[in-house]
Formats: sequence, C-alpha cells, structure tokens
Amino acid sequence: MNINKPTKAFRFAAIFALLVGVLGFLVGLMNATMPLNEKGYYFSILLFGLFSFVSLQKTVRDKVEGQNISKPYLIMCWVAVIAAIGLLSVGLYNAELLLSEKGFYAMAFLLSGFAAITVQKNVRDSMVIDNAEPTYIADE
Repeated sequence: MNINKPTKAFRFAAIFALLVGVLGFLVGLMNATMPLNEKGYYFSILLFGLFSFVSLQKTVRDKVEGQNISKPYLIMCWVAVIAAIGLLSVGLYNAELLLSEKGFYAMAFLLSGFAAITVQKNVRDSMVIDNAEPTYIADE
C-alpha cells in the first residue's frame, strides 16, 4: 500500500475544520435558551459522535491494513455511529428550536465528525510514514 504523508496545509485545514465545528456547536449551546439538561444531552452526543466516528475510522483502517478486527467490535462501532447520528436527529426533530438552529447544530455536528475522521487519518498516515524504516540502495 502506498501512503503519502499529508501536507501541512491539509493537516492544518483538517484541524481548523474540527475546531470550527466543535467550537461552533459549543458556542451555539452556550447561547441557546434551552434548559441545562438539554444542553448536556447535545454536548454528550457531540462527544459520543466524535469518539464513535474516530473509532470506526480506525477500525476500518486496521482491517484494510490486514490487522485482525473482531466482528463484534466492528459492529459496535457502526452501531455507535448510527446511534450518535440518530440521537442527534431525534433530539433536533423534537426540539423547540427554529429550523435554522436545528440545521446549524446538524451541520456543526457533521463538520466536526468529518473533520475528526480526517484528523485521525492524517495522524495515522503521518505515523506510518514516520515509523517506516528507510530503504538504502547499496553502492555499486
């Protein structure tokens, strides 16, 4: 498998997107007029979603690289991703928020999730490249 190290610009763009998504979501929660328990619900879903996205990406990557992955863990990762998205969707559908606010939370969540996957992939690619042993061509 040929893996190229991600460029600094791409790594910074991914980290920036993650920060924008998470901070946007959190600033939206801080300024929301919903009760504290509802804010906690959305915050927990954000954390759960980010963890499940990264865990699924790592598991899929490990499987592609030929490492043994237990089927139950892979299924749990998929269930966690679907549950995080489902819980956010149900929460937003039933929330007494403007449609624009619901869209804001959904987009910030998806941006954060995609960026978390990208950051994790960049870290993994960089680790593979940095840990690769150099090959030397013998002088003739």
